[in-house]
Amino acid sequence: MNDKEIEKYTDEINNMSHRDMCIAWRFARSGDVRFDNRLPLYAVFKKRFDDFGGFTPEISKDIGWD
Repeated sequence: MNDKEIEKYTDEINNMSHRDMCIAWRFARSGDVRFDNRLPLYAVFKKRFDDFGGFTPEISKDIGWD
């Protein structure tokens, strides 16, 4: 992954809502680069997600499992 791709994904992450992040966390496909802890994107996503408070029971119930 090059610097331009990292910047693009970082911008996308920084513009995600709390709910969008929960949906991504729960339903991401295997191999999603945002969740590869070898890449800097994981730290960016995790920090923003944690700053929002992670999953809340309300969001979890709202987005469901399917």
